[in-house]
Amino acid sequence: MHITTYSKVHFTPLRPKEEEILLEDIVHALSLMTRANGHFPEFYSVAQHSVACGKEAAARGYSDRVVLACLLHDASEAYLSDITRPVKAELDGYREMEETLQNAIYRKFLGNLPTEEEKRAVKNVDDTCLYYEFLHYMGEALEKEPPPRQSDMVFEVQPFAQVEKELRVMIEHYLG
Repeated sequence: MHITTYSKVHFTPLRPKEEEILLEDIVHALSLMTRANGHFPEFYSVAQHSVACGKEAAARGYSDRVVLACLLHDASEAYLSDITRPVKAELDGYREMEETLQNAIYRKFLGNLPTEEEKRAVKNVDDTCLYYEFLHYMGEALEKEPPPRQSDMVFEVQPFAQVEKELRVMIEHYLG
């Protein structure tokens, strides 16, 4: 079974082909997908989160490759949707499906998979941004101590097309 993407590609998320993974599909879909399953009091997209992660990684002085991995770390959600962490943990086989797709995306845009060190850096940036998103929108501190943050995050509702373009431009910049 396939899905029809924004660019009209018939894409099979469970058997991804790198040539069918298109940047325009990823940035468009992520710009329209809400974080936290829509439970934040205002719209905040997965694309905004991805931009925030990319900016945080750059502010930390990480390599262009790690910044690019941060920008793309949720790209599989463009095809599978954004499922919250507690639910993902309970869905048998989901993490494997997501990992297969995410790895195909990384191979397409990074050339190969992130190293373990790069994965840890991406996870740390992702968790840092998640912490400040929940603090801002929900007034909830997810950890006892706030993680250090090197960049400013934009939490205002932004036009979808503007966020889509910002994410695309950032990814293209780090692709070289």
